This record gives sequence, C-alpha cells and structure tokens, in this order.
Amino acid sequence: MAVTSNVFLHLHPVRVRRHGLRASYTFCMGGLSFLLFLVLSITGVLLMFYYRPAVQLAYTDMKDLETTVNFGMLLRNMHRWSAHGMVLAVFVHMVRVFATGSYKPPREFNWVVGVILLTLTFLLSFTGYLLPWDQLSFWAITVGTNMASYVPVVGSEVKLMLLGAYEVGPNALIRFYTLHVIGFPILAAIFMAIHFWRIRKDGGISGPL
Repeated sequence: MAVTSNVFLHLHPVRVRRHGLRASYTFCMGGLSFLLFLVLSITGVLLMFYYRPAVQLAYTDMKDLETTVNFGMLLRNMHRWSAHGMVLAVFVHMVRVFATGSYKPPREFNWVVGVILLTLTFLLSFTGYLLPWDQLSFWAITVGTNMASYVPVVGSEVKLMLLGAYEVGPNALIRFYTLHVIGFPILAAIFMAIHFWRIRKDGGISGPL
C-alpha cells in the first residue's frame, strides 16, 4: 500500500506482472525513453559548460566543441542521437500503448499524461534545434515559428512569445535556450514522476488485449 500511495517509492513495486517483463510485449520503450532522458540531462549539463547562448558565440562554440574540446564531438553526438532516439522511443511507446489498449480505464488519466510527455519531447527537440545557430537551424526555426503564427486566434502572439521579436534573432536564441535547458526539462521530469506513479497506482503495466 505504501508503494502505490507515495510517488517516491514507486520505482520498486511490491510485485510485477509476468507480461510486464516480456520485452516482446512492452518493447521496453518506456524505460528506454527514460534512460535517454537521463543521458540527455547529463550530456546537456556538460555541454552547458562550453556553450554560450549569444548570436556572436553560439556557432563558434559548437565548432570548438567539435574540433578543440576533448571528447566534445562525442559529447555533442551523444546528446544529438539521444534526442533523436528519445523522440522515436516515445512515439513507438505511444503506438504500443494504443495498439494494446493500455489507454483504457482505469489508465485514461495516464494516457493524457503520456500525450503531454510526447508533446514536451517534441518541444525539447524543437527548442534545441536553434541552439547551434547555423543556417539549417535558423531557417528551420523560421519555418516552424511561421507555422505557429497560423494557430487560430492566438497565432501571432505565440510566434511573438517564442521569438521575442518579429524575426529570429538574439531574443529567440535566449528564449529557446531557457526553455530547452530549464523550462521543458523540469516539466518533463514532473510529468514523468506522475506517469510512473500512476502506472503503479493503476496496478502496473496493463495486460494484453
């Protein structure tokens, strides 16, 4: 009872159903997503020692990471490929949950939490895309924020909030950096804790259909 009523004790359940241990059923995508989030958190903190979110410095800092910092290229690639992997793992996890009907009562609340986590994963990937400050990221963010401006009613305000101006520039870089390293990771960690807790609260991983 203590395990299912306390968010800090959920990582070690009293018992686990046999189907929950079958990789062929879960594909381990939920655990892999969490592992990649931890890798991203560690490599992200290490990258912050060398990266400065200023338009005059961002691109050269990324180049220095690739050419002069010891293991800098490895560190950046670990962060980048872990980000790609997390997007894929979370998406496959959601597909598995939907295909096995694991979103049905009493787990509908946790399905909503999962959708929020999927959205946060996309937002983390999107905000991190601008940070190298190269042509690819610059124009990708330009296109992305222009698409956001077509959101009904509040589109223009959303674009202005993201960019802090009417075009991609220093304000956009610092805002995307802040969201990427503080805002979205904290939200993701909170919703992950809720997600894991609800899995235990709802009786563990749901069984096959």
